Amino acid sequence: MHKEQITLKEGMCLFFLFTAGSTLIMGTGGDAKNDAWLAVLAGALMALPVVAVYARLVSLFPGRDLFDILLIAFGKVGGRVVMLIYIWYTFHLGSVVLRNYGEFINTVSLPETPIFVSLFFLGIVCILAARSGVEVIARFSVLLVPIIMLVIVVVLLLAIPTLHPENIKPILGKGLMPVLKGGFSTFTFPFAETVVLLGAFFSLKPKTSTKVYFWGLLCTSILITILTTRNIMILGSGISKLYFPSHVAVSRITVGDFIQRIELTVSVVFIVCVFVKASVCLLAASRGVARFFNLKDYRTVVIQIGLLMIYLSQFIYNDIMIMRIWAFKIYPYYALPMQVFIPIALWITVEVKKKKLCAEGGSAASGERESSDGSEQSEGSGGSEQSESSGGSGQGKDSAKVVQGENPDKKRQQGQDSQGYKNADDTDSQDESKRKNTKGKHQEE
Repeated sequence: MHKEQITLKEGMCLFFLFTAGSTLIMGTGGDAKNDAWLAVLAGALMALPVVAVYARLVSLFPGRDLFDILLIAFGKVGGRVVMLIYIWYTFHLGSVVLRNYGEFINTVSLPETPIFVSLFFLGIVCILAARSGVEVIARFSVLLVPIIMLVIVVVLLLAIPTLHPENIKPILGKGLMPVLKGGFSTFTFPFAETVVLLGAFFSLKPKTSTKVYFWGLLCTSILITILTTRNIMILGSGISKLYFPSHVAVSRITVGDFIQRIELTVSVVFIVCVFVKASVCLLAASRGVARFFNLKDYRTVVIQIGLLMIYLSQFIYNDIMIMRIWAFKIYPYYALPMQVFIPIALWITVEVKKKKLCAEGGSAASGERESSDGSEQSEGSGGSEQSESSGGSGQGKDSAKVVQGENPDKKRQQGQDSQGYKNADDTDSQDESKRKNTKGKHQEE
């Protein structure tokens, strides 16, 4: 089977589109109103330590996904229990993202079309993408990110005449608490949702996880801050009362009489980001199910899980109002254990086990060295005893072999004798030269 691998560039683009996801169309910041751009910055700062934990887990276990790490850290029983929680979370998050897309299409484009039609066709495309693998999704992201950024920049330039900077004021008009609440909402949606990427970044190249997570967080937070500021400058504090603020803001952009109704571009960007996010959620859920039941390939369950995800997305909300209440009021507290508590507990467990394994490995290595030294000593003593016994038995050919070359003591003694003879010859030659010198001196006198 082909081993999937994601480069640094592909990982950053996948992170970017996944985080943008439904945020670009639904907005973020909760009830911060005209301070929503400050809420985005606060949410990004809150996400920094959690994202560092995610990056550390990926770097500690290259080639393994979230579900493998859970089994390694918590064992077969505990790991499978926590695995069920994350299977449900990724499956449910994918259904929520699909429903966001369905409500958007049903509200702004196809109000007479049953919502199931939109959900079904996007779900089928996500199933095909998940079966193709994370490498294909990442390369698709690399292809589309430049196009999306070009569309966003062009729309921003066209929106300049309709911007009203006074809508941002007053800054912190209602104090810091609304900003912190909006920051917490932004932290859980969308930044901390990147825990799902732990199920897809098993193919990330080693030593690139930190760059992917931190650079991806930086780029995404800057983009969401800029777009949120644009929406506030166009719509004012009423941004928190709109279901799709970005769509409404862009629909008010007009340049002369020939550039109008450019909100279609926002729809295209939203559909692309939702497709990537739902595909990654489906991929992670399928890998979790395959790992839970010890299946050889996760692709055998992608179709089944994808169809169930489509079915759940149709009945998950009664209407768009409940969807928005869930997204900004209930979801932050619902997702907090999966996004913060369990990953931190997993990271601490892994670090403790790593230290224990290193300590046990060091003691085992020292024990092996001691045993090897002992075996060498025993071999040496055994060899000397064997040579002595063979030297003492002077019978037949064995004793002749020992005498000829296999007795190291005798060889050593012969070497010492020859060295002694050589030293004696040297001293004799020196004495003779001295006698000749003295004899020559007497003759001269």
